[in-house]
Amino acid sequence: MAAGYGEILKAKHAARLLTGTLVGRLPNATAAIAIVLFIRAEGGSYSLAGALAAVYGVANAVGQPLLGRLVDLHGQPRIQLPAALLSALAMAAFAFSGTGAPALSYAAVAASGLFTPPLEGGLRALWPSVLHREDQVHKAYAMDAVAQEVMFTVGPLLVTLCVSLWSAQAALLVLNVLGVLGALSVVLSPPSRAWRSAPREAHWLGALRSPGLLVLLAAFLFVGVALGSITVAAVSYADGRGGDAVYGALMAALGLGALVGGIGYGAREWPGSPERRLRVLVGLLAVCYLPLTLMPGPVAMAALSGLAGVFLAPAIACAFVIVDRHAPRGTVTEAFSWLVTTFTVGASVGTGLAGPVVERGGALWGFAVPGAAGAVSLLVLLATGRVLAAPARTAVVAASSENDPNRAAEPRFSSGDRA
Repeated sequence: MAAGYGEILKAKHAARLLTGTLVGRLPNATAAIAIVLFIRAEGGSYSLAGALAAVYGVANAVGQPLLGRLVDLHGQPRIQLPAALLSALAMAAFAFSGTGAPALSYAAVAASGLFTPPLEGGLRALWPSVLHREDQVHKAYAMDAVAQEVMFTVGPLLVTLCVSLWSAQAALLVLNVLGVLGALSVVLSPPSRAWRSAPREAHWLGALRSPGLLVLLAAFLFVGVALGSITVAAVSYADGRGGDAVYGALMAALGLGALVGGIGYGAREWPGSPERRLRVLVGLLAVCYLPLTLMPGPVAMAALSGLAGVFLAPAIACAFVIVDRHAPRGTVTEAFSWLVTTFTVGASVGTGLAGPVVERGGALWGFAVPGAAGAVSLLVLLATGRVLAAPARTAVVAASSENDPNRAAEPRFSSGDRA
C-alpha cells in the first residue's frame, strides 16, 4: 500500500502538485468555521454568521464550474492565480470591514466564494500528464480523496489554533495568504504551465452536454445530501450524551472511516468497469448508513460512524475516474468542478433537510435521511446503467493530447477523448 502511493509521490512534480493544491484549498475548506468564529468575535449574531457562510457556499458552488470552464479555455496559470488573489483580497476586505457594514460583508464574502480557484479539478486534469499510466492515475485519484479527508480534518484545527494564538481576523488573513501561496506553487510548476486542454466543440452547456456526467452528478447530489444530513443528526444525538465532545468524536470517526477506506481502495487495482464498481460502492455506502438509526451509546455510535464513512472516499475516487471517462473533449476541469459543486450543494440541501426532520422526529429520523439519500443515489445509478456505460475508447492518442506528451498509446487510456 505504502509502496503504491510512494511510487506516485516519487513521480516528478507529483508531491508539489498535491501539496500545493491542498494548501491552496485551505481557505475554501475552512471558510465556514472561520467566518462563524470571526462574526462571533465581532459580536455578531449566529444568524448573521450562518447567512454569510451560506452566501460563501452558494457563490463557491456557482464559481467553480464557471472558472473551470475558463481554465479549460485559457490554461491554469492565467485563471487559477488571479482567481486566488481576488478571492483572498475579498476575504481580507471582509476581515477588515467586520460587521459594521453588512452590505460590504455580504459582497466581500460572495466575491471570495465566487473567485475561489478550481484547484481540485485542475489537479485531476494534471494527473495524466504527470503519471502517464492509467493505473497510476486511478491510484492518484484515490490518494487525492484521502488527502481531502486529511485536509478537512486538519483545516478546522488550524483555524482554532490561529484564533487561540492571535485572533479570528488573523485566522482569515493567514489562511488566505496560505491559499495564495499554494495556488502559486501549483501554477508555477512545469506541468501546470504546459497543460493545455484538448480542442473543444463550442457548446453553451460545456461539460453538461454529457449524459453520463449528468447521471453521475444526479447520483452524487444525493450522496452529498446523505453526508450533510449526518452532521445535523449527530448534533441532535450528542445533546444529552456529552454534547460537543461526543459530536466531535462522531465527526472524527466519520472522517477516519473515509480515510481508512480511501487508503485501502487505492492500495490495489480493481477489475471491471468503474461504472459497475461505483454502483457497488454506493450500495455499500447506503447500507452502512442504516445502522446509525440504532443509536447505541457514544462509543458504539462512534464505531458505526466510522463504518458509515468507509465507502465514502472510495466512491468519490471511483467517481473521479468516471468523470474522466465521460467529460466531453476539452472540458475536463469544468467537469471535475461540476462534481465538486454538485456534492457541495447536496451537502447543503442535506443540512437544511435534516433540521426540520430532527425537530419533528428526533435524531432517529435524522439518521434515517442519509440511508434514504444513499438508496436514492443507488437507484439513480441502477436506473441509468446504459447511459452511464463507458463510452468506446481507442488506443490511439490524439495528436494534440496534453495528457501524454510522449504520444505513447495505452489501451483503455482516455487521453484521446478528454482534456
